[in-house]
Amino acid sequence: MGIETQVEEKPRKGGLRTMPFIIVNEAFERVASYGLQFNMLIYLMTYYNMSAATGTTILGLWGALSSGLALVGAIIADSYWGRFRAVAFGSISTLIGMIILWLTAMIPQLKNLPCSHFQHVCNGPTLLQLAVLFSSFGFMSVGAGFVRPCSIIFGADQLENRKNKRILESYFNWYYASTGISTILAVTLIVYIQDSYGWKVGFGVPAILMFLSVLMFQIGSPLYIKVKAKTKQNLVIGLFQTVVAAFRKRNTRRLSLTDCDEYYRWPLESEVLTPSKDLRFLNRACIIEDPERDLNPDGSTSNPWNLCSVERVESLKAIIRVLPMWSTGFIIFVDMNVFAFSLLQTKTMDRHIFPDHFEIPAASFSVFLIIALTIWIAFYDRVLVPLLSKYTGQPRGLSPVTRMGIGLIASCMSMALSAITESIRRQRAIEEGHEDDPSALVSMSAMWFVPQYALLGVAEAAHAVGQIEFLYALLPKSMSSIASAMYTVGTAVSSLIGSILVSGVDWLSSTGAKTSWLSSNINRGHLDYYFWLLTFLNLLNLLYFLVICWLYEPGNNGSSRSPHVAEDKECDYRLLPES
Repeated sequence: MGIETQVEEKPRKGGLRTMPFIIVNEAFERVASYGLQFNMLIYLMTYYNMSAATGTTILGLWGALSSGLALVGAIIADSYWGRFRAVAFGSISTLIGMIILWLTAMIPQLKNLPCSHFQHVCNGPTLLQLAVLFSSFGFMSVGAGFVRPCSIIFGADQLENRKNKRILESYFNWYYASTGISTILAVTLIVYIQDSYGWKVGFGVPAILMFLSVLMFQIGSPLYIKVKAKTKQNLVIGLFQTVVAAFRKRNTRRLSLTDCDEYYRWPLESEVLTPSKDLRFLNRACIIEDPERDLNPDGSTSNPWNLCSVERVESLKAIIRVLPMWSTGFIIFVDMNVFAFSLLQTKTMDRHIFPDHFEIPAASFSVFLIIALTIWIAFYDRVLVPLLSKYTGQPRGLSPVTRMGIGLIASCMSMALSAITESIRRQRAIEEGHEDDPSALVSMSAMWFVPQYALLGVAEAAHAVGQIEFLYALLPKSMSSIASAMYTVGTAVSSLIGSILVSGVDWLSSTGAKTSWLSSNINRGHLDYYFWLLTFLNLLNLLYFLVICWLYEPGNNGSSRSPHVAEDKECDYRLLPES
């Protein structure tokens, strides 16, 4: 009887009561992390004597590392640790990084003295100072890599057994709402604290918020449903195994078989498929050459790095087919790196909303991008979809590819407008005698920059949402996590490309003792030339996008035709079993 009573009184874990701990953890993490990024270029230029180009390159590499590690964090969480341990580890790692960064502001020996404008030679940071700074970036990147891909799914784990699906949908809505509000708070409140109270307080507040984030998550630990890591092979690793298996069998002459039993399928009860005829070199990975050597007694593969299932091969082909369209999104996120330089522009302009009233911090102008992004998503979803769906026959108003194209056009317009605005600002600064004083205020309102921020917000909203829907529609359901990961990896690749572009332009434009386009003295440099270069690259990307759209049209050869065409029965990989 006593045992029965203990079982009955055992509290049920999970449910809505865990939501405050999880959502607050993610919200505080975003406020803290994002709050550090928008003003970071000024900190690097002031206390580490970095040029604008060098600082922007480092911040781009930091962003690339954070986004790239998200894929690593997801693999480790799914295959080894489980999501609870991943989020806990990531939160603590982020906290350590923020504390180290805060110490660089608190301890004078960990940074340089600000370099005066009148000094001709400024001492650069020491190796120790750079090591401490980069270690803080590293800890925060590792933390972001574990928290961001796992936090939202960990929250869904708590509601997995709920019969009412509306509860799960409500959770996702509240989760995304909290991340949006957190980003706005980071762009406004944290940036205002940094501008008004200095770096000691400006870095201390995010560190305190991150400590509260870790604390809240750990307090809720007894209430969580902690799903263990899956024992089956991780899908991402399985795709690498397919590539290796195909390479090992590169000398195999057989690429097509008449007997389906000579293809490896696992589990055995899975739907019998014949490998598609495009990308035929990958079909080698699923050919059984020697059953006694390649298969275990239960029918499973003895070495997954030498033999993979037909389903795994078709999954890899699915990813390869969407890669060209996925790559069209790189340039938009490269454009995002531009606004590190826009921070230098807005600092030299009148940032008052009304005369003699509140002045907007220079780094807070990114909020106009977020506002435009939010308004576009709401307007499209609530107004345009009902209107357009009647004429296009598309349930979402416009196809994902069309929305991606709209995003690319808006991105081109944003960069062209940025170039025009900067040429006007630079000319006015020179006319007012500020050519040698990059910190002097120009008699020009910073509100000139609002349209270009708004256009880039629309570009990101249209293209990013369209791309995610495109990936989800074309990849098998068993690869939904890959569709999400590809978007994150895309931002990492873009950050890396942006950093290389900034370094290359800075080096090439400064050859022959000339002033770099990306000079820290933006009145002597030529940011407008850099913006025109980006406009040209955006136009090339738009042409590339149109070519890809043409190749995805039905009627071309099977190797270039989009797999989502309903008539293409040879490889309708949407019918792959959910594994």
